[in-house]
Amino acid sequence: MKNWKIYFIFILFALSACVAIGQLANLQIKQGAYYDALASGQKGLSNNPEIHRGGIFFLNGACLAQNKTKTILHLTPAKLGEGFLEKQASHLAGLLGISDEQLLSEMSGRESIKKEPPSGKLTDLQAYLKQQASPGLWLEQIEIRDYPQGEMASQALGFVNNEFAGQYGVERSYNDFLSGQNYQVFTVASQAGRGADVFLTLDYNIQYMAEKLLKQAKEQWDIDSGQIIVEDPITGKILALANFPAFNPNAYGQVSDLSIFLESASQKLFEPGSVFKPVTMTAGIEERLVTPETTYIDTGSADIGGKKIYNFGQRVWGEQMMIDVLEESINTGVVFVEQKLGATVFWRYIKNFGFLEKTGIDLPSEAASANEGLKNGRPRDFATASFGQGIMVTPLQMLRAFSAFTNNGQMVQPYIVEKIVLPNGQEILHQPGVVKKIISEATANQLTAMLISVVKNGAGRAAKIPGYYIAGKTGTAQVPVKGGYSDTSTIQSFVGFFPALQPQYLAIIKLDNPKGVDSSGRSATVYFHDLAKYIIDLKQIPPSPDAP
Repeated sequence: MKNWKIYFIFILFALSACVAIGQLANLQIKQGAYYDALASGQKGLSNNPEIHRGGIFFLNGACLAQNKTKTILHLTPAKLGEGFLEKQASHLAGLLGISDEQLLSEMSGRESIKKEPPSGKLTDLQAYLKQQASPGLWLEQIEIRDYPQGEMASQALGFVNNEFAGQYGVERSYNDFLSGQNYQVFTVASQAGRGADVFLTLDYNIQYMAEKLLKQAKEQWDIDSGQIIVEDPITGKILALANFPAFNPNAYGQVSDLSIFLESASQKLFEPGSVFKPVTMTAGIEERLVTPETTYIDTGSADIGGKKIYNFGQRVWGEQMMIDVLEESINTGVVFVEQKLGATVFWRYIKNFGFLEKTGIDLPSEAASANEGLKNGRPRDFATASFGQGIMVTPLQMLRAFSAFTNNGQMVQPYIVEKIVLPNGQEILHQPGVVKKIISEATANQLTAMLISVVKNGAGRAAKIPGYYIAGKTGTAQVPVKGGYSDTSTIQSFVGFFPALQPQYLAIIKLDNPKGVDSSGRSATVYFHDLAKYIIDLKQIPPSPDAP
């Protein structure tokens, strides 16, 4: 009996240890990037206070971040002298642009307060302080970080904390350059008294339009959140990186939910849904197991063991070609391709397309999933992954995968900083990242033709622009919840590129939980059309003579 009790206690300890290890693995592996990003906002980095922090600029030179000097009035009630407030509160409050009541309330019971006077009142305030000559009133000039564009590109940009150390975004990833601590900057920074300037790849106009569309999606479909990325598919240059909701870096301390600081396009995972189908189809074509004209018979479902797999709306399509599968986004069609591939080969393509690794973008705390649950899963798990269910990716990974279709089978590395300019004028230009050849040029061309057909004849019709070939794929993904998938929430996305035969722009639009719309063909696809039309007009891209 005594031994039984000892064994029982040992089993309890062992179970507790397993639970603790599981929780630790979840925090460190699945959500490691998330918590690393949040933690970075809570700690400071050492900076040289003698060196003024460099600026951050758009590609066209518009300023995103700069240093600014402001004047602060210090008020110490205990040093003002007896009766001072009763006599001078009204005058002093007027110079500060506040009411008498507010001034008295703020100073009541406080050792000291700080107030920033209106710029138009500063000269009068200085004259007043000279007249009073009170030790309880004095002005101080301090240097602050100023973000002239407010919320624009806020998650990509990040901010600096009270110690002038970069937190999140470019402010963090390029902190050593901006602060003058990098070895390439230190000598000239020490001489010039300032850090390096950083010029982003972001295009002001495209960034503005992307953020405008996300706000429009909030108004029209009440999205919970959303992301838009626009990239040069040949170089990997990020031209827009928009997140909704955004925050104002000038008032980061007023943000109560720290997760809003995360750059969701590179730091948050999601199940992509049907935008993943071109990856599966690519594998089948590259392995010469199917062609765009290969046919199969759709019965409306596929039985791979466990629950049956159904098409959207449980529709039955009958005999279909592979090009039809992408046009109408038929789940059983890509399951057909995956079954021909087999789990081992399909997994190899998931790896080759970069879904198990970070993209390498020059932003901090990028997320990536090893998708171990899928790797060790059942045949049905691979079947559902063929149409983007049960596999976790980031929007940026999804965009990078599509770059293989635009770039003759080569997948490019995205980047957001074009150049760094040292205080002496020397420029450090971006060095091209890793370019991976993952499919043949012939396969890339076949997929491009199929994706053009998706827009011309299929579920992506809303992305059509007369006179231009547009290629893309819709995606409406269920949202995983405990025990299965939500019956009400979806993630609706569209990934596309244009002009499709000579691609210059590649974009993903992802809308999280839009309400009142059942598919991305009516939401994200429409916004892609609006974004593409804006860019075509802005950049004066000529139409294709033979385009419909």
